[in-house]
Amino acid sequence: MYAIVSIAGVQVKASPEEILDVPRLAAEPGGTVEFKDVLLVSDGSQVTVGQPHVAGASLTAVVLEHRRGPKIIVGTFRRRKDSKKKKGHRQDFTRLRVTGIKH
Repeated sequence: MYAIVSIAGVQVKASPEEILDVPRLAAEPGGTVEFKDVLLVSDGSQVTVGQPHVAGASLTAVVLEHRRGPKIIVGTFRRRKDSKKKKGHRQDFTRLRVTGIKH
């Protein structure tokens, strides 16, 4: 069984007991969150596709931790102008464990 869910603007494929990294959510570690924006549900033999969401379907997950992704370096360089810039960025993530998919 799996589901395609929209979490914080990102579409994620999720299965029960799977661990996901999604964009940071406003939830405390150890808490439970429920997502109702389920776009597709498959139970192995039957696939249900929403228009745009599957009616009555939801995904529940437990928040494990908040973390940050790897540092990404962005550089700008203009030749012969003595102009260089270097910036770094780290994206914030929330780690979730999927506990159930209801459809």
